[in-house]
Amino acid sequence: MSVLEKTRSEALMGLEDQYGAHNYHPLPVVLSKGEGVYVWDVEGKRYYDFLSAYSAVNQGHCHPAIINAMIEQAKTLTLTSRAFYNDKLGPYEEFLTNYFGFDKMLPMNTGAEAVETALKLCRKWAYEVKGIAEKQAEIIVCEGNFHGRTTTIISFSNDEGARKNFGPYTPGFTKIPYDDLNALENALSSSKNVAGFLVEPIQGEAGVYVPSEGYLAKAKALCEKYDVLFIADEVQTGIARTGKLLAVDHENVVPDILVLGKALSGGVYPVSAVLANNPIMNVIKPGQHGSTFGGNPIAAAVAIAALGVVSDEKLAENAEYLGQIFREKIGEYIKTSNIATLVRGKGLLNAIVINDTEDSSTAWDICMALRDNGLLAKPTHGNIIRFAPPLVMNEEQLLDCVSIIIRTLREFEK
Repeated sequence: MSVLEKTRSEALMGLEDQYGAHNYHPLPVVLSKGEGVYVWDVEGKRYYDFLSAYSAVNQGHCHPAIINAMIEQAKTLTLTSRAFYNDKLGPYEEFLTNYFGFDKMLPMNTGAEAVETALKLCRKWAYEVKGIAEKQAEIIVCEGNFHGRTTTIISFSNDEGARKNFGPYTPGFTKIPYDDLNALENALSSSKNVAGFLVEPIQGEAGVYVPSEGYLAKAKALCEKYDVLFIADEVQTGIARTGKLLAVDHENVVPDILVLGKALSGGVYPVSAVLANNPIMNVIKPGQHGSTFGGNPIAAAVAIAALGVVSDEKLAENAEYLGQIFREKIGEYIKTSNIATLVRGKGLLNAIVINDTEDSSTAWDICMALRDNGLLAKPTHGNIIRFAPPLVMNEEQLLDCVSIIIRTLREFEK
């Protein structure tokens, strides 16, 4: 890399540092192009993308079907707000509800907005349908959760980095250990004011924690027993990432409220949605919730195209197949490794646990070395590296990536 080229990357990172809020700590690489499973930096070096914008780019970077849908719609109508009808929202709502098997959907833009929508919907249902006294509704959440960073959501987060000095916090949430059915039933049985149980089918940000087999199905049965809504946050795990269309599909669970985002748009535009059946969704009346951009024509066109790609290209099946190969190959290496202790995940949402403490720099250093070797990933929770490539990856590419990962890890063997 020449001095001039190096200066270009440094200059661009310097602009972010000088003029942007310091609310992220990016890997030092400046990307300027993406196609399929690859991204390129401003110097022209190509990398495998093994983060997929936190699973937003499941369909691959700049998928032509999705991009073309966005361009064509942008030429005719971009935004009406919900003050008027538009000719794209109704067909999109019909498409999405049929695709996932619900009566109705409520369109939003970001994952955090969708989670907030689900919380409001659950509380309103609790007061108007279940009969809980106003302002008394409780929602059960899991320790180690990540549902976003709004004021309400950080109120029930364990991440002190996201919480500290942002209080006072929103009441009405009970935290229990993840993957603990006894704790769930104790919380459900100890109060008549429980309205819902909000859960990630796999805890992604916490380090790709996969619950015990049967946990989700049994948790849903407990919610039914106590007349409590089961709310599945599939913002990261949904849209084929784990080898099924939804992660709850691994246990044939149908949530009462489904939260979607990220790959709902293929990563080209902010699109999120909340789905539920009529007895729940009908509690929302005009003026009680909304968004200027929610349900805009571009979002509708993009989401329909993005979900079409998932079906047409059998991305769930590909994720299931390649994920098994990934865990098998990495697992074989780990048997003799001193630096990596565990690989876990479902489909193409996986993580490797690094043999060091959470406050060490080892996982970060490994990700820097992976970058140098042509693959981009990021640590989570200090000593865990998450691996989530676009689902359009083929077997030859995956094996090449496995080779890069193993070769890089070997550089750190003690």
